[in-house]
Amino acid sequence: MHTRLIPGTTESLPVIGCGTYRGFDHRPGSPEYARLPGVLNALFTAGGSVLDSSPMYGRAEATTGEMLHHAQSPAFIATKVWTQGREAGLRQMETSMQRLGTTRIDLMQIHNLLDWRTQLASVREWQAAGRVRYIGISHYTASAYADVEAVLRTEKLDFLQINYAWDAPEAAERLLPLAAERGVAVLVNMPFGGGGLLRRLKTKALPAWAADIGCTHWSQVLLKFVLSHPAVTCAIPGSGDAAHMAQNAAAGTGVLPDAQFWRDKSLA
Repeated sequence: MHTRLIPGTTESLPVIGCGTYRGFDHRPGSPEYARLPGVLNALFTAGGSVLDSSPMYGRAEATTGEMLHHAQSPAFIATKVWTQGREAGLRQMETSMQRLGTTRIDLMQIHNLLDWRTQLASVREWQAAGRVRYIGISHYTASAYADVEAVLRTEKLDFLQINYAWDAPEAAERLLPLAAERGVAVLVNMPFGGGGLLRRLKTKALPAWAADIGCTHWSQVLLKFVLSHPAVTCAIPGSGDAAHMAQNAAAGTGVLPDAQFWRDKSLA
């Protein structure tokens, strides 16, 4: 799998990771839970490492921690804080660390900019103490882009997590260029769009040009589009299925076309 540098560091991340929303919100003993070791195996076998979770994803953090306890490969663990007030934020982060079974979180993100000044101060304290490696903010809706941009311009951050997809390209107008200018790594959530784009495309035949970039599934086409933006560090499609995870991971290999490639392409 291709890798991309985290700006300002010598550390690289594989370009495809795994989001845990819904896919990891399962309890031990369920059929869905039993399939999750295969998801991690597919990710790690392909060379991936990024796992993104959140205390808002039901049981996903705890499940992720349980899966990693038995995993043979190291993961880059990202999660979020999403609450009001300093003490509530600290409690939430402590709980996340316990659920994830780690003493250090690779990336802590202030989600939806909720009480972001308070939470950012706490996360910076954790970073100074070595409990958090990187700091970021995350959002998933274009209506918040102006606020996200304002924070990016005024604060020194390591990561931005934002939505970006074929049918939701607005982040490329200002946020992705700004992240590159500010030396901020970018995780892309919702790379398959938010309106059932992938579900609709599955009823259509792949265009002939998909083979030219090594795609055998629509999911790979959409992920390669996301990765064509040079500011994008890693895409994190959610998955609770090993076969889908392997398909997604394959998008991070082979040809990664640049933006010029897509200008005359259509998904119709």
